[in-house]
Amino acid sequence: MCGIIGAVAQRNVVPILLEGLRRLEYRGYDSAGLAIVRDGDLQRLRSLGRVETLAAAVAQQGLQGERGIAHTRWATHGVPSEDNAHPHASGDRVAVVHNGIIENHEALREALRAAGYVFSSQTDSEVIAHLVHQHYVQSADLCQAVRQASSRLEGTYAIAVVAADAPDRLVCARRGSPLLIGLGIEENFVASDVSALLPVTQRIIYLEEGDVADVGRYVIHVYDREGEPVEREVSVSEQSAEMTELGNWRHFMQKEIHEQPRALTDTLHDVVMGEQLSPGVFGPDAAAVFAQTGSVLLLACGTSHHAARVACYWIESLAGIRCQAEIASEYRYRDSIPDPQALVVTLSQSGETADTLAALKHAQSLGHDHTLCICNVPESALVRASKLRFLTRAGPEIGVASTKAFTTQLAALFVLTLLLAKARGRLDAAQEQSHIHALRALPGAVQRVLALEDEVAHWAERFAGKQHALFLGRGMHYPIAMEGALKLKEISYIHAEAYPAGELKHGPLALVDRDMPVVAIAPNDALLEKLKSNLHEVSARGGELFVFADADTHIAEGEAVHQLRLDAHAGWLSPILHTVPLQLLAYHAALQKGTDVDKPRNLAKSVTVE
Repeated sequence: MCGIIGAVAQRNVVPILLEGLRRLEYRGYDSAGLAIVRDGDLQRLRSLGRVETLAAAVAQQGLQGERGIAHTRWATHGVPSEDNAHPHASGDRVAVVHNGIIENHEALREALRAAGYVFSSQTDSEVIAHLVHQHYVQSADLCQAVRQASSRLEGTYAIAVVAADAPDRLVCARRGSPLLIGLGIEENFVASDVSALLPVTQRIIYLEEGDVADVGRYVIHVYDREGEPVEREVSVSEQSAEMTELGNWRHFMQKEIHEQPRALTDTLHDVVMGEQLSPGVFGPDAAAVFAQTGSVLLLACGTSHHAARVACYWIESLAGIRCQAEIASEYRYRDSIPDPQALVVTLSQSGETADTLAALKHAQSLGHDHTLCICNVPESALVRASKLRFLTRAGPEIGVASTKAFTTQLAALFVLTLLLAKARGRLDAAQEQSHIHALRALPGAVQRVLALEDEVAHWAERFAGKQHALFLGRGMHYPIAMEGALKLKEISYIHAEAYPAGELKHGPLALVDRDMPVVAIAPNDALLEKLKSNLHEVSARGGELFVFADADTHIAEGEAVHQLRLDAHAGWLSPILHTVPLQLLAYHAALQKGTDVDKPRNLAKSVTVE
């Protein structure tokens, strides 16, 4: 899990590569490096730590060149070190950057050692450099060498390769990891994420699975997995360089939390414009698919899985359809019983999550033809692999801890629920109008929750010295408690876990004392009285409660019972509103502890390896 950028130009590309790495740093940040070709000489520079460390070394050495590749790393094979940092090189002739995991690297390493190659790193990626070099010596054609080398790789990869004696070109290839080409004027670029290229171009070619591309300054040749030349469509990215800049915010996470009203407005714009909900927002075939849907299977990882868990409550209650949410990495490795009437829904912010992609392919191999992707990136692999799709319009999300991508996923899932209910005759005109009105009001309701930030920040001061926290919810708010616990542990490193409040007596109550804050989500719904009983159990054991309640929720406050009130109960959309203060709590707790909010240790934004 890491970032790639490369460039071929008539100008010094080093500033372009460094700026691209800065924009990719959220994907991996334990080391960074670049390789530059100038006048037939291959120069490589790598450093441990953040991109700025590399930039300082580049400035000190005055490194320049018109062709190069660069990489920021999140370690999979080998500890973070300069030797393990990319690019990897074979002699002074070939350099490679790689995202993904090479599963047969040990066998390849032994064969290459037998052929006389010397390894200097612990990584699986170094075998690619030597393998390309071996074939390049034989063919003297860099593109052919990359095709031959990649055919011997098992696993996933996105690679970019330069050779000292292959002027004005670089070669790239992908299988299982994202890679794209950016088109300039008499210069071209490659990257693993469009955000890296926004300062130089918005014209993009997304490579397909198995593609190899020979990228020159003037001409690009793309070959499919069979080695046949192909034309790939040129897209114009909707993103801009300004969308990925921090502006006046302290952190990207804070910026993205506050962008949620706008993100929800953009996501729901086409949905709520009219007086009726249209299945066409999910694709031209959606109406026919929804009419045949007998069950729903939701596949996702991490935060997206929490959104799926909420959706199960919605879909079964409102649409009357059996629904199951599965962790993608578990689903693909267990024996499951396929349902030909199932709608398989995948959720991913990036659309490149390796386990979710693999789970979708597994579902399709079992005969699941009805597939729907809810995603934030229109050109991603998951979107292209799905029959139906709904694009959340959250915009780029840079902070590793997902915020606006989560709430827009929830909004999309609620729309899906309503359309499934409508297809089954369980949504009359008056109910439809009521839900459309609620969706239109949602961004404003989220904005009012954001106004509570100062109060949440005051609560966060009490968390800074804690080692553990417990989050409680009931019904469709239990997955929101899970999301709140995940956010806190991700960025503040406070151990947190979530439980259905009714399960307190079955184990976790043993942990409750004054040193473990207990966060409770207390909407004024049918389960409120049950939840109050659970909260009394906490108070009776000396626990300190932090309760996120609705304006019309009646819970007595006390010395160890703190309460923050949102608007009046928001009905089915309540989980979205109760998510926001939990995000703010995690953010301000992390500020109090002084952790790196946007780049938490050991984590990366897009999990593109298994």
